[in-house]
Amino acid sequence: MRFGAVALALAGGVTAFCVLGDSWSQLFVAAALAVVFGQLGLAAHDLAHRQVFSRRRPSEIGGLLVADVLLGMSYGWWMNKHTRHHANPNHETKDPDVAPDLLVWSRRQAQRAKGPARFIGKHQAALFFPLLTLEGLNLSLSSFRALRRPSMKRPVLEGTLLVAHFAVYFGGLFLVLSPGKALAFIAVHQGLFGIYLGSVFAPNHKGMPMIEEGTELDFLRRQVLTSRNVDGGVLIDAFMGGLNYQIEHHLFPSMPTPALGRAQVITERYCAELGIPYHRTGLLASHRAALRHLRQVGEPLRAAG
Repeated sequence: MRFGAVALALAGGVTAFCVLGDSWSQLFVAAALAVVFGQLGLAAHDLAHRQVFSRRRPSEIGGLLVADVLLGMSYGWWMNKHTRHHANPNHETKDPDVAPDLLVWSRRQAQRAKGPARFIGKHQAALFFPLLTLEGLNLSLSSFRALRRPSMKRPVLEGTLLVAHFAVYFGGLFLVLSPGKALAFIAVHQGLFGIYLGSVFAPNHKGMPMIEEGTELDFLRRQVLTSRNVDGGVLIDAFMGGLNYQIEHHLFPSMPTPALGRAQVITERYCAELGIPYHRTGLLASHRAALRHLRQVGEPLRAAG
């Protein structure tokens, strides 16, 4: 039902785009398709974890179609990156999602920051959401760069699918819209798409404890202590695609999304029995915690002037 609803929304957005033609009203279509693309990203995530199909081949075919063809993001590159994140969430050196790039995620990283990261790190809490507007484009650029890496299993196939995606995407925009409207459409669509993705993924781990090199934790504590659940009912479940049950997702990554809510009750009770902190909060509170963490770890850069 969820995948069918996303498919219908995508078809409706494309139809509306074709019907409206060269009009500034297309910016509303761009905003709507940003949400649809975010849901497609969540669908690709579930396919990568084999939550949809139990066998590898159907999961890979579905992942290539959703990620490469519809989103313009390499399924192979993202799956490799995300697998490493799941193995060591919030680990300073092993989790690619907290690798110091433009942002720093710990005081240790802040002390070693150089170049643009040093300037951005000083103000990263204020710049976090503006930078998210570039996340959609960053995923696509990273996908193309990854095609040359030895870890890519199907670089030719994925490269072909990515080129086909952008040929249709840019070709359709500039064929239907004037150059100015097409550029505005891209800015709204990609910008809101990036913000949506960041709003879904940032609450899950940002602001939770960072794991330093040499720290030994068992699997249960490594996953629970670094993850945060987001409460909010059916609307949050739909908005975050089940990733609001982040603790359960990390403990049981192949568990289908509809089962995570039931697993949450059991997991929280079990953690209470063992005395393991289990963190739940609302969506806004989770973002405040993430931004507060970004500001705190950037303090050494501000103090250095």
